[in-house]
Amino acid sequence: MPRLSSANIVSTDADYLHHIRAGHFSLDTDEPKVLGGQGAGPAPFDLYIASLAACTAITLRMYAQRKGWNLGEFRAELNLTRDDDGKIHIHRVLHSDQPLSDEQWQRLLEIVANTPVTKAMREGAEITSARGES
Repeated sequence: MPRLSSANIVSTDADYLHHIRAGHFSLDTDEPKVLGGQGAGPAPFDLYIASLAACTAITLRMYAQRKGWNLGEFRAELNLTRDDDGKIHIHRVLHSDQPLSDEQWQRLLEIVANTPVTKAMREGAEITSARGES
């Protein structure tokens, strides 16, 4: 199976602060201070919806460019909540500073429902783990 993405994470001496290497990019993750972290980086669920936000914006920009549509400044607001049963819900609101027709918006909403990350989150993934060597 070809590898599509890779990430490594290394702990620090500051409780929940960790350094992530995603591809050739570096970023940090942490928990908020109220949960015992340092608040020095996005929490894991922040990164989770940020990946969906990134895929949303990139996919719609690619689609609009192929269609010759000007999205101008595009913005997506995403919120993650849990219901009383613990099920996760994510709501996206899309914005463009350009005048788009109702038909264009309808097509963008159809496209965004099927971005690669949207599909992966909706369908789930098989996750396996193994012990590494010291």
